[in-house]
Amino acid sequence: MDVTIALDAMGGDRGASVVVPAAIKQIQKHPELKLILVGDEGVLSKRLARHKMADNPRLIIQHASELVEMDESPSTALRNKKDSSMRVAINLVKEERAQACVSAGNTGALMATARFVLKTLPGIDRPAIVSRIPNMKRGHVRVLDLGANVDSTAEHLFQFALMGSLIANEVDLIHQPKVGLLNIGVEEIKGNEQVKATAELLNESHAVNYIGYIEADSIFHGDVDVVVCDGFVGNVALKSMEGAAHMIANVLKKSFTRNLYSKLAALIATPVLKYVKGKIDPAAYNGASFIGLRGIVVKSHGGTTVEGFESAIEEALHQVEHNVPAHIHDRVEAVMQKINIPN
Repeated sequence: MDVTIALDAMGGDRGASVVVPAAIKQIQKHPELKLILVGDEGVLSKRLARHKMADNPRLIIQHASELVEMDESPSTALRNKKDSSMRVAINLVKEERAQACVSAGNTGALMATARFVLKTLPGIDRPAIVSRIPNMKRGHVRVLDLGANVDSTAEHLFQFALMGSLIANEVDLIHQPKVGLLNIGVEEIKGNEQVKATAELLNESHAVNYIGYIEADSIFHGDVDVVVCDGFVGNVALKSMEGAAHMIANVLKKSFTRNLYSKLAALIATPVLKYVKGKIDPAAYNGASFIGLRGIVVKSHGGTTVEGFESAIEEALHQVEHNVPAHIHDRVEAVMQKINIPN
C-alpha cells in the first residue's frame, strides 16, 4: 500500500533540522512511503542536498512562504497565515494529495486550522488529542483528551471513549480494549457530575469495554488500554508526567556523575540504564493524534528530536494503514443508531 504523508517541515522549535533527517530515515525504512516536505523551498532544497537526497522521488518539496510561530494565537494563524507550512500541509490532506499530516508546530494553531480545513466527522462534536503513555502491564496506554477541550460535557467524553477504544483496537490491535474513566477515586460516589454522567452513559450503552473509574497512577501500572478524561485534566496530567520524567532523568544523571565511584557504577549499570531509557524514552511515544477529524493529523512535540519526529511519522503511517477516520465514522454511526446520545 503506497502512502503519502505531508510534513510541516518548518514547524516546531527546530523545524527543518529535525524534520528533514527524520523524513530521510523513514523513507529508507518504509519503501511504500512518500513524504511531502512543506516549507521554504530554498531551505529544504539545501537540507536535502546536504544529505544527498535532492533528487529522491519519494521526498517532494511543496513551497510555503509563511511560518506559524510557536507563540502565535490560533485565530491569527488561521486568518493571516494562509500560506503557512502548517496550513499548506493540512490543505494537502483536504485535497487528497496526502493521506495524513504531521507537524511539530503550535498546538492551538494546528488544532484550529485542522478543524477549520478538514471539519469533524459526523456524530463527533469535537476532536480530541490522544497519545500513547508507557504502562508497565500493557506496554502503553492511550490517553485522551490531552488538551483540545477544557470544557467537555459527558456526551463529549462518551465520544472520546468511542474514539479511543477504536484507535486502540485498530492501530494497537487490542481486542476489546479496556476503557477507564479518570477520576479522583474508584468508588462510585467519587467524582464531579461530569464524570458521573459519563460513567452512566458508558454503563448504559455497552458501546465500549468500560471497566469503571481509575485513578491517575493506573495510567502507568493499571490493567487498562484507554484512559478518558477532559482536556484540562488530561493536559495537567501529561505535563506532570513530563516534569516527573525530566526530574528523574536529571537526578539519575547527577547521581552517576557525582564522583569517580558513581561514574564507575554508571559504567556497570549502562545496559540497565539503556533498557530503562528504551522503555520510557519520550521520543518513542512522540506523536499525539487529533482524532475525530475527516483526515489524519498528528502533532509532534515542539522540541522533539529526529527520533521523536520519526515516531510521529510512524504514528501517522499506522493510522493511514488502518484507515482510522473511516472506522471512527462507521463506529460512531452504528452506536448512535442504537442509543439516544445527543450529537
